Amino acid sequence: MNDSIRFVRQPVAVAALVCCAWGAHAQVESASATADPGALSPVVVTGERSGGGVWRGAASIDVVDGESLRDGQAQINVSEGLAGVPGLVIRNRQNYAQDLQISVRGYGARATFGVRGVRLFVDGIPASAPDGSGQVANFPLGGADRIEVVRGPMAALYGASSGGALLLYTEEGQHPAQWRTGMVAGSDGLWRLSTQATGKTGAPKEPGWSYALDVSRFATDGARPQSAADRTNANLKLSRPHEGGRTVLVLNQHNSFALDPQGLTRAELSANPLSTNSAATTFNTRKSVAQTQLGLAFEQALGGGHKLELMGYGGQRQVVQFQSITTGAQVPPGSSGGVIDLDRDYWGWNARWRHEGDWQGGRLSVSAGLASDHQSDQRKGYENFIGSTLGVQGRLRRDEVNRASTLDPYLQAEWRSKDLTLMGGLRQTRTEYESTDQFLSNGDDSGRKTFRATLPVVGMRWQWTPVVQAFASVGKGYEIPTLNEVAYQNVVGASGFNTQLNAARSTSAEVGLRGRADRFRWNATAFDIRTNNEIVVESNTGGRAIFKNAGRTQRQGLELSGDWRYGPVSLVSALTWMQAEYLDAFKTCASSPCLVGSQVPVSSGNRIPGLPMQQAFVQAAWDTGWAGSRVVFETRHVGGVMVNDQNTDSAAGHTLFNLGLHFKQDRGDWTLREFIRVDNLTDRRHVGSVIVNDGTSRFFEPGLGRKLLVGLEAQRRF
Repeated sequence: MNDSIRFVRQPVAVAALVCCAWGAHAQVESASATADPGALSPVVVTGERSGGGVWRGAASIDVVDGESLRDGQAQINVSEGLAGVPGLVIRNRQNYAQDLQISVRGYGARATFGVRGVRLFVDGIPASAPDGSGQVANFPLGGADRIEVVRGPMAALYGASSGGALLLYTEEGQHPAQWRTGMVAGSDGLWRLSTQATGKTGAPKEPGWSYALDVSRFATDGARPQSAADRTNANLKLSRPHEGGRTVLVLNQHNSFALDPQGLTRAELSANPLSTNSAATTFNTRKSVAQTQLGLAFEQALGGGHKLELMGYGGQRQVVQFQSITTGAQVPPGSSGGVIDLDRDYWGWNARWRHEGDWQGGRLSVSAGLASDHQSDQRKGYENFIGSTLGVQGRLRRDEVNRASTLDPYLQAEWRSKDLTLMGGLRQTRTEYESTDQFLSNGDDSGRKTFRATLPVVGMRWQWTPVVQAFASVGKGYEIPTLNEVAYQNVVGASGFNTQLNAARSTSAEVGLRGRADRFRWNATAFDIRTNNEIVVESNTGGRAIFKNAGRTQRQGLELSGDWRYGPVSLVSALTWMQAEYLDAFKTCASSPCLVGSQVPVSSGNRIPGLPMQQAFVQAAWDTGWAGSRVVFETRHVGGVMVNDQNTDSAAGHTLFNLGLHFKQDRGDWTLREFIRVDNLTDRRHVGSVIVNDGTSRFFEPGLGRKLLVGLEAQRRF
């Protein structure tokens, strides 16, 4: 096989897109009449955007605007601009073969690669598969208008495996047209080039198509051996208004190639934190991805406050990954080898009816609809050796088709007045898995599994005083295992689909206060999450991760955030405290299959791995008034995290300091921006993230030392 990225086939036919739609999610509106993003809006709660959150909503939603995401940032990883969102743990692995590590109030912490348990959307189109797995590498940060982070019970209205949601919206084309281009260069051979163009055809009084294009290219040599990477993203959004509605077309493409440095053992980390385990270089571990996606949305006012919103999408994703699984571990008949070759077709649709009108002195919004998503994975596995040559594609060891599909009806209503908001929602989720084994020489490992749940959510907001509001919500949550997590069963002499693995069910509640004044905005939220049948690792050896259901877990926490501005000085802060622990003891395995005597206990009261107990962010900025300059100083603290369920080892907490100097000049139709940034000023040694429950004890992914980043951007209005 050619190790380079294979070209993606043309997008799947989307003839049915016009009968597909977006729903289950009402939108966040600003006070202006132009804030409605239409049928591509998946936000759960209707409310008024104000500062860093939603002022009149009954849920925890933070909004980070595009300028904040880009200002003084590399615009490569979504982790750069979201550190000020409480309750969100988003850590850069410094490994572009595995994507970022993201969890929301503890959901998603067990993911060893990609994102699980947190739903992702770009312009209203899912970046998460029906099984709950996703990736943020294709987020078009250069063209982002905003990212909305949804936390708490209301996130369950996105369906199964929605412990939280990250929603990125790209810019809308406006008059006058704008063009900007930028470049960034930094330590370890890092560079990024990007170009954005936005505008509208036609005249301002008779507009035609609105367009927004974002193209970017990024590469790095990496700080560790075997960590070089490159990525190309392109995103195009076209929209056109018509009488009573509009049509939106979104096309995006992602191509990437990354070497995989993997994690380090405790001994390797202590000896040299920027080293790479020999297994990674011996097998030349690497990953290539190619993805193309097309989406179409349509909305139409029906009169009398009624509206119809339709959306559909389709695409292909291809992944080739070379792992470092030893040759001996690939000998057993049930082994799937050490090379993953995945070819995925996916599509979905959503249809929503919505009605808004005045009722009983307030504004009533009601929506109902039906959503469906599908994925079909042609998954093959090969040995990663030929004779004594390692890191090459060998014999076929796995050939199967894995399918996942959802069909979710939903209903949501919100009544809002100046002093009170009442909200309720109900989503019935059904997910079907089917695996068809086409490699029958070692037996038929086909299987089928269906997950069902009904998820009710209620919430309210009460204006205590003109500047202080209280809010509360409670609801049911439902996390299904991914297709990867049901791939293997822990039975001696058996392999294939694990039909014994069930979904985790939870009850989530939150209560909070938020306030605002002329110069200060703040938010304080307490939450409690109780889960049954928590999905945990039973064993993770020989390249095979096997999962099971444990007992009960509890996540309790407090989120505090504030935004203070006085003249040229501003201060932004966020603090999260969370206690996440197992309430019931269970046993896990040190080998696979789980042999007698190889089980080890996990005690009641053990901390859930991958989750810091505390996390803090403080950013102070000063607009100096000299040459358009701005000085930014950041402090980021992350508490210690356990690396496995047994709590036998941990990554120590750390505090990092970052310093940036930004410049901006307006010269007629031109705007120039420059910045220089130094991260980790004190060159602090630290663990950036951990690989939870790694079977080889390579838990630790080292963070970067002191790094320099410089950037330049030019923008012109036409």
